[in-house]
This record gives sequence, structure tokens and C-alpha cells, in this order.
Amino acid sequence: MIHVQNLHKKFGKNIVLSGLDLHIEDGGIFAVLGPNGSGKTTLIKSILGMVVPNKGEISIGGNSIKNKWKYRQEIEYLPQIANFPGNLRVKELIRMIKDLRQRPSEEEDLISLFKLEPFLDKKLATLSGGTKQKVNIVLAFMFDTPLLILDEPTSGLDPASLISLKELLKKEKAKGKTILITSHIMQFVAEVADTIVYLLEGKIYFKGSINELMLKTQQTDLEHAIAAIATTPADA
Repeated sequence: MIHVQNLHKKFGKNIVLSGLDLHIEDGGIFAVLGPNGSGKTTLIKSILGMVVPNKGEISIGGNSIKNKWKYRQEIEYLPQIANFPGNLRVKELIRMIKDLRQRPSEEEDLISLFKLEPFLDKKLATLSGGTKQKVNIVLAFMFDTPLLILDEPTSGLDPASLISLKELLKKEKAKGKTILITSHIMQFVAEVADTIVYLLEGKIYFKGSINELMLKTQQTDLEHAIAAIATTPADA
């Protein structure tokens, strides 16, 4: 699905990605983890074409994304912070995105799942952070694409909505979709992720299952395993 080879990116003198190699297979949930400044967001934005690497190649489905844009039509992206136009009502935003995308959508089931019906006529500027995140999730999941990239999808969610998100992720995974998530909530990661990708200082330090990570770090829970992985040598 996604192949990243020898990716380099720096902003000024700040080196963010340094020869990063990563292969993401078709299907499953991949958690991209790492401390702040490890390069997670830059990697995601490079895959989306929002950041242009200084060096390296990215291909999706066997095709290079360099100087291309149509591949993005097969990706849904949930940004960590969604900057919605405050003067729009929720239903107006959803309709606008549908008009822009011009493809079948499934927003009604998602609106029901996250109990957004009472907010459809409210302006986005009046919504709480958690409700905005639910709208963000609806926009990310309402189109049927093979690749989903979700940056901190649990941000601001109440416990009931978090359960709904986990159910939604399992449903989309069952369809054979490839899902990349970033999160600082290790319990959430432990419940949904098939594969952990750990970044540190712009390089991949580990890629494998949670059980493989536990074995490598000799820890008994994911939180301690993630804390310990930074002290182990990066994988070749």
C-alpha cells in the first residue's frame, strides 16, 4: 500500500526525517508512535503531499506520488486540529464537503453513531472541542476509500464516543482498509492497532506487532514498552 524509501526532510537546520524507510502493507491498523518532534506529522504530511521531502521516494499502490495529486482522492485524512469555518452550520459543512468530493457518502449512519443530530443546525464556532472532533470524524469516514490517515482521532472524545470510534475502526478494518493512526493514548492503541511503527529522531526504531514489541523490550504492557523502546538500537 505505502512504500517510503530513504526519506529526508529538514526545516532550516532542523532535521526532522533522516533516511526513513517504511513499508505499510494492505489492510490493518498501523499506529505511528513517537515523542513530540519525532517526525510523525511530517511523515504523514509527506504521504499526503502536504510536505515535499528534500530527498527520497514515496509510492502508494506501487505508484510514485511525486508531482501528482489524484492519488489523494483515495485517502481520507483526519487532522489533529480541524479549523472549520466558524460561521457555517454543521449540516452546511457536511453538504459542502459532499459537493466538493462528488462521490457517494455515508454521513447519516455516522451522524447517528456519534449522536450529532442535535448539532446539525448549530454553527461550528459554538461547538465544544469534543463535538468538533465528532464532526471531524464524520468527514473523515463518510467516503469509502482504501486508505485512512487519522492524526490523534481520540482528541476530546467522551467515553461513549471513544467506544463508537473503536467500533467504527473495527468495521472499516474488516472491509480490508489500511488505517494509519497517531495517538498518545496507549490503551486506545493497544485495543485497536495491529502493528506499531515507532519513530525517534526521524528514523524507524521499531515496526511490528504489540506482542513483538513486548518481547523486544521485555515489558508487560504497551505503555512501558513504548517508554523502553527509545533505549534500544534502531532496527536495520
